Amino acid sequence: MKIKYDPEADVLILILRDVPPVDAVEEEGGVIISYGEDNKPVSVEFLNASSHNIIDNNELNITLQTSKTASLL
Repeated sequence: MKIKYDPEADVLILILRDVPPVDAVEEEGGVIISYGEDNKPVSVEFLNASSHNIIDNNELNITLQTSKTASLL
């Protein structure tokens, strides 16, 4: 996953997969979800990110938490 922020446009983009989007749906609150040919999400865009308290223009902190489930055979 890639995360991009454009401070001039105030848009935060989460790129989930590296495939071209073929369709997009704008949800309420300025969220755009783009989909690939397989109808799976490609990216999520947050418009006016700082005005919705999604991001602070002066500071960008991102925390990613992952976990792996171990299985015993």
